[in-house]
Amino acid sequence: MLYAIFARDIPDSVATRSATRERHMAYLKPLVDRGRVMLAGPLPAVDSTEPGSAGMYGSLLIVEFDSLDEAQDWANNDPYLTEGVFEEVIVKPFKRIVP
Repeated sequence: MLYAIFARDIPDSVATRSATRERHMAYLKPLVDRGRVMLAGPLPAVDSTEPGSAGMYGSLLIVEFDSLDEAQDWANNDPYLTEGVFEEVIVKPFKRIVP
């Protein structure tokens, strides 16, 4: 089943996010390699794909897992959460309709 993972950054997360990005991407890679990531990316804090010092508001991922518990466990161990980039993470089942 698909799960939406919505994460909100701490205020002023630019430096922490940058320092943790490589570990976050390495953590995500096995799911990408298995074709389980439908989409993933950051949410700019301002209306721009390059927000500069405004940084990111958070992240959104749509990922396939076998259960909500598995999705929540994965999200709870994401370096962006364990190393303090994310202030809040919400994991919910997602039903794709389009496309």
